[in-house]
Amino acid sequence: MTSLDVGTAEAAEGVSAAVAMGDAMQKIAEHKGCGTSGGSGKASCGSGAGEGDLPTEIWEKVKNHPCYSEEAHHHYARMHVAVAPACNIQCNYCNRKYDCANESRPGVVSEKLTPEQAAKKVLAVASTIPQMTVLGIAGPGDPLANPEKTFKTFDLISRTAPDIKLCLSTNGLALPDHVDTIAGYNVDHVTITINMVDPEVGAKIYPWVFWKHKRYTGVEAAKLLTDRQLQGLEMLTERGILCKVNSVMIPGVNDKHLVEVNKAVKSRGAFLHNIMPLISAPEHGTVFGLNGQRGPSAQELKALQDSCEGEMNMMRHCRQCRADAVGLLGEDRSAEFTTEKIMAMEVDYDLESRKAYQEKVEEERVAKVAAKQEELATLAGAASDIKLLIAVATKGSGLINEHFGHAKEFQVYELSTSGAKFVGHRRVDLYCQGGYGDEDSLETVIRAINDCHAVFVAKIGGCPKNDLIKAGIEPVDQFAHEFIEKSAIAWFKAYLDKVNSGEIEHQERGDAEIRQGALINAA
Repeated sequence: MTSLDVGTAEAAEGVSAAVAMGDAMQKIAEHKGCGTSGGSGKASCGSGAGEGDLPTEIWEKVKNHPCYSEEAHHHYARMHVAVAPACNIQCNYCNRKYDCANESRPGVVSEKLTPEQAAKKVLAVASTIPQMTVLGIAGPGDPLANPEKTFKTFDLISRTAPDIKLCLSTNGLALPDHVDTIAGYNVDHVTITINMVDPEVGAKIYPWVFWKHKRYTGVEAAKLLTDRQLQGLEMLTERGILCKVNSVMIPGVNDKHLVEVNKAVKSRGAFLHNIMPLISAPEHGTVFGLNGQRGPSAQELKALQDSCEGEMNMMRHCRQCRADAVGLLGEDRSAEFTTEKIMAMEVDYDLESRKAYQEKVEEERVAKVAAKQEELATLAGAASDIKLLIAVATKGSGLINEHFGHAKEFQVYELSTSGAKFVGHRRVDLYCQGGYGDEDSLETVIRAINDCHAVFVAKIGGCPKNDLIKAGIEPVDQFAHEFIEKSAIAWFKAYLDKVNSGEIEHQERGDAEIRQGALINAA
């Protein structure tokens, strides 16, 4: 099979699998969208869904996919390979010429790879990181503007590492022309970036699109793009391919319009909607950044996500990854796998060892869910309208296992009598630098979690603890190395007891700052 010609037998298998998946999707489908329950219209198949919430066929696709399952992202890793440099549209929030090894941002890479180099890198990473389950192609341009390189990479990976899930992320302009090829290669997860369904709004986001040897601008360009995006989304979902829609929230441009985008993509079968904050720091050199376009605050982003969640489930755990990211979401180990290093490696791809490791991960997940349910039972019958946020320092595995000073991000949970719900993350600069606390960094950390009532850590020093208390954020270290959700529910129950007894008075917190350009690889 060549990189662009899927064999007849394999194509037939792909069609058969698509039909079976389509039947499974119908079990949770409503107007080709995610299923709903009750009168809220809220989908039951989103990133927070568990094994009992989904048909078996769908669960098998998402259970170890860190981008499509919020619960899985605590345990499983992904990697992107930068084999697709060309792009067919221009976005006012993108500048692919900029690169910094410490920067986490879509479109950014340190090295571009050939398909052969990418295949070797995937084997090297998967052999080193056995919980790496997903290979994605997301740029640094658009994968479908580079179809030969993209599909040759998928071909090589499917032959040498058949257990790894294949994904691609696209702007959708060329998508309708490649749906059959995508299905034929068993690429069963596709992400489409859709920022508008109104060309008048799109004209403010996209200066131009390039289609069939012609450059389009303004409303005409945006109309062409949105028509192709929605057509491609429908074609994919008809084949049972899971689709996630990414949308960039741009205050004053498309923030209110994204509610309409949410409805449009739900009606066409999108599995998840991921609304991300605009990254607009001037030093990135984007049009929006240079023009002073601001990004949303933490409260603005959460309010929009909450409003759209009434229609379908939202992805809240996106890290807006580099196009060459490696590791768990929230970490980037790409520096360990440079082209020079991987070409010198002797790679032994041991599929059985990978399976055995992942079986242990699944045992850990079962224990985590059981602990959460046990603790949640203690809240049964509790009556309170209080909802609050907490921040958690974690290295992964669903544990409170990171020192406050070593945290490069905090995961944020909303607590209520319904339990603990993951609602996002906040990137921060390291507080501990060379063994000493950086007071300037501490100020940025406090601003990043200022809407949280508490921060859960494995360990914390006296000085930052005092400063957090002064800022009204309670440092919590008594649950070190325990499961996040179980610990959060236990703390919340004690908090409610204190409120009910009059020991403390519940206070609403202020807004928080979404940190842009945070260091990811810094030691």
